Parts: sequence; structure tokens; C-alpha cells
Amino acid sequence: MCDEHMIESVLGPLGADRARPCKPAEARRAVERAVAERCRDTHTPCDTDALSDALLVVSELTTNAILHGGGVTDFRVDVDGPGVRVSVSDRSDELPVTAPPTDPHGRMRHGGHGWPIVCRLSRDVRVSDLPAGGKCITALVPLA
Repeated sequence: MCDEHMIESVLGPLGADRARPCKPAEARRAVERAVAERCRDTHTPCDTDALSDALLVVSELTTNAILHGGGVTDFRVDVDGPGVRVSVSDRSDELPVTAPPTDPHGRMRHGGHGWPIVCRLSRDVRVSDLPAGGKCITALVPLA
């Protein structure tokens, strides 16, 4: 599905001269750069609250790929019309799930908030299987 969106990376093509963001902080910087470039090019102010939402979504997606998906295998960002579209791929075929707030013994769980945050802050979230295995999660976060 990542290829279906025709998302162009603002970081340039993957290769020896550019490593994909593998850490949440690197992914956040890529989104900040993409949004700043778009605002500068279109002479429009940047909505800092909307940018914060996009940064939180990309941070959660990359963190989940690291913790649950065997690492980030691809990352793409595109400021598309009224939003920023991010795609994070990982090695796992397992779909994201929302964990219940308590374990089977009734004890409160730590974590488990990332996927609900992504779903709440994004206008469109798509999960797709990749031909070579793994999955791609693409989220469109409104910028206004």
C-alpha cells in the first residue's frame, strides 16, 4: 500500500548516502523539515498544534515498529494538501491492536496507548501487507 500512495520521501532516495530514520527523533525531524518546507514554499503559517499531532503520530508509529515490528524497514513523509502523510514499514506481519487497560489479573498495564493515539489524531490510517513480508502503516494527519 505504501507504493499505492505514491509518497515521495523528502529525505531523498534510500541508499548509501541516506539512511532511513530508525529512531523516533529522526522521524520527527523529517516531519518537521517537510512541514516547514511546505509552509515556507506556500507562504502559509504553520499550525503548531497540528504539527505537534503529526510529530506524536510519527513518534508512535516508529516506536511501535521498533518495539513490536522488528525495526523500521522504510519511512516516507509527504505534506499532501491539508495534511502530512507518513508511512512506516516494519518486518512484522501482525496487525496493530489496542490492548485492554488491564491484564487478565486486573492489574493496570503500562503502555498500550500508541495505536489509539495514532487512530485518534489521524484522518486516514491504512495498514497493508508488503510483498516481501512485513507491513506498512500509512497515516494522514491534518495540518489545520
